[in-house]
Amino acid sequence: MTWKTLDDMDFAGKRALVRVDINVPVEDGVVTDTTRIARIIPTVDYIQEHGGKVILMAHFGRPKGQVVPEMSLEHIAGAVADVLGLTVTWVNSDYADAVAEMEEDEVLLLENLRFNPGEEKNDAGFAARLASLGDIYVNDAFSAAHRAHASTEAVAHLLPSCAGRLMAEELGALEKALGTPERPVVAVVGGAKVSTKLDLLGNLVTKVDHLVIGGGMANTFLAAQGIDVGKSLCEHDLADTARDILDKAKAAGCEIILPRDIVVARAFKAGAASETLAPDACPADAMILDAGPATVAYINDVLEKAKTLVWNGPLGAFEIAPFDAATNAAAAKAAALSKAGKLISVAGGGDTVAALNQAGVADDFTYISTAGGAFLEWMEGKTLPGVAALEG
Repeated sequence: MTWKTLDDMDFAGKRALVRVDINVPVEDGVVTDTTRIARIIPTVDYIQEHGGKVILMAHFGRPKGQVVPEMSLEHIAGAVADVLGLTVTWVNSDYADAVAEMEEDEVLLLENLRFNPGEEKNDAGFAARLASLGDIYVNDAFSAAHRAHASTEAVAHLLPSCAGRLMAEELGALEKALGTPERPVVAVVGGAKVSTKLDLLGNLVTKVDHLVIGGGMANTFLAAQGIDVGKSLCEHDLADTARDILDKAKAAGCEIILPRDIVVARAFKAGAASETLAPDACPADAMILDAGPATVAYINDVLEKAKTLVWNGPLGAFEIAPFDAATNAAAAKAAALSKAGKLISVAGGGDTVAALNQAGVADDFTYISTAGGAFLEWMEGKTLPGVAALEG
């Protein structure tokens, strides 16, 4: 990977066009979580400390090329200013004039990029308009890097370009996890459906030494081996696909780890009566809702010997106790090994972040990605346009 970082650029007297992801949750006009804003502080501070002016570009929601007033970045400009501790000016239309009149420590925040249909179309004309505002392009939005949009791809070819601090941190963590990892490498992949993660599983079996499959996905693999999973969530029509993945893993020398015991219940609700059984002993009227303690014990043994872990998805129905037990226990083990410096652990995906936060261990993982789709596509081995545009 050969992209440049902030340290490779001379910002003195230059205007930095910075693509960020500040697509934050807003309720009743109030930003309820400023995490994404806070994560751009290192990039903004570095540019200003080195004599550059910062022009922020971002999207908000999915306006589909239309002006949708409630999706205006005007609504979050105040929160951005508060978090950055700087004067932030929201610019609706006259971009060139606003840039020409910028004060030294002022930060400009351009209106929602997706109000312009040229953004999502990766339109050359719109990219040229954006590029005319800056001297250097900085992409600090890995979460949007899987989109070939004007602000993430086209503009990178029009200006000297580099990765911001957050982007560089994310790319560095991902490179350690699957690019050039320390072995053995373990991947944990959970979730409801195999169908949503076919590309992911197909890529991982050629990259990792052990692949733990959990959640509803595991039921599909059990069923594919002739095991009755009762009323469990299961994609029976993907039995052949599951068997193909098992064969591919065997050929690649990757151990697939499926539940060695199961936790079943007859109702999907908090505190439902449950029992732990062998994988092939699920009653016809019951659902598999979690992996059992024997499974966790085996996963923990594998983690003890591992050097690198990539985690995407829970091992069971983690939202409801007691079916969060396997996810919590395995996550706690991974966190402890990471904190002790014995394991590099990288996790990402919406349910994953929620599960690790719920388990209270997110802070001890080596790196938690909040990039969602971009993280998943990277794990699938796909080229991310926003990253590829920075290379060279």
